[in-house]
Amino acid sequence: MSDSSGLPAPLALSRRSALKGLVGLTAGSLVPTALLAACSSDNSPATSGGSRTDPITFGSNYSDDSTKAAFAALCQAATGSSKVPITVNTTDHNTFQNNINNYLQGTPDSLATWFAGYRLQFFAAQGLLSPIDDVWEKIGGNFNDAAKSLSKGIDGHYYMVPLYNYPWVVFYNKSTFASKGYTVPTTWDQLVALCKKMQADGLIPFAFAEKDGWPALGTFDILNLRINGYDYHIRLMKHQVPWTDPGVTAVFNQWRELLQYCQKGANGRIWQDAAKALETKQAGMMFQGSNQVAANYAPANLADLDFFVFPEINSAFGTDYMDAPTDGFMLPKKGKNPAAAKAVLEYIGTAAAETGFLQTDHWDVGLANGLVAPSYNDIQKKSVAEIAKCKSVSQFMDRDTVPDMATAMIKAIQTFIDSPTTDTIASIQASAEAQAKTIFAS
Repeated sequence: MSDSSGLPAPLALSRRSALKGLVGLTAGSLVPTALLAACSSDNSPATSGGSRTDPITFGSNYSDDSTKAAFAALCQAATGSSKVPITVNTTDHNTFQNNINNYLQGTPDSLATWFAGYRLQFFAAQGLLSPIDDVWEKIGGNFNDAAKSLSKGIDGHYYMVPLYNYPWVVFYNKSTFASKGYTVPTTWDQLVALCKKMQADGLIPFAFAEKDGWPALGTFDILNLRINGYDYHIRLMKHQVPWTDPGVTAVFNQWRELLQYCQKGANGRIWQDAAKALETKQAGMMFQGSNQVAANYAPANLADLDFFVFPEINSAFGTDYMDAPTDGFMLPKKGKNPAAAKAVLEYIGTAAAETGFLQTDHWDVGLANGLVAPSYNDIQKKSVAEIAKCKSVSQFMDRDTVPDMATAMIKAIQTFIDSPTTDTIASIQASAEAQAKTIFAS
């Protein structure tokens, strides 16, 4: 379910080693006190942790030039408001994500960038994050219930301050569509017909990259949402639907048809290079998040960029759903100077902070109530409108399922991309189901 913001209500989590005994827990479930205590025994509210103006370090995965600049501006504004000196430690996005477990268990920064969804709840349940309920006592009025839910752990404590979300949609250059006489497709048949026209015109219909591992998860998500609907998708992510189900086969078969119109050699290409193929008009379209595509466009070319939601496949679901991930900031349990870190979070969780951030960030959309966004460009305005139209939004496969399952599916999908045959599909479905049984039973 979602409210008018397009953000989903909290999702049930599946059983795993970090959350034993919490099988099938939903937002309204009652959990025995002993189990909650076992889950959050290391997560009791931290002490003040020194002065509220001590210097802190901020671990950041905003590694591309444009996102790095936007984050630097946010930190500068946070220092101005809180008087807390901030040193930003930037790590490549993929390296940061892949090493997050070791990072949190080692010597993490005072604050760190991270994601809403299960990826937040997983590490909170392991006792690697500090709850920030006291921060939310001050900023709670700035966010709606959906944003609040996304910021909580399974134990009901807050562990994140959200900053923005963004849609996964089909991007294109307005000038290309105008010069070639293309029209925006609203159905699968229209999309395939457009791809054929682009090929005839010497264009790659879809720029596509999967070397980083995660981008193609978004394609699986949208095809599953379009073919089988939101409830099915979320149940699959929790392994309440087997990976051998015919609905999953249908997703891969639909994807087989699409792959013939996608940029070849995807497993050896980073997504930034795919986005450049779109920007330089070698490709006609690209399905990915605005947080990536629009953020990597040269400012002079951004006005030419536009998007449409992925077309309808099953009329029962239309275009009612999409991935619209929410990003924000967490407080590592082992980080230094938590009092000062919380002072920074109190500023970041304000409409003024988001308003300032969005003067530099021209691809995401803010979440705080009362933010003023006169700098929103056409992409951002359209993002707000399209997310709001959704009946529900998902957070992305590597956030909606457990980390081990997302990793398994990255490998499976890369295998599929290299060999999109019916035999490959049957093999990876069987393998995914076998792995899921082990992962969700542990």
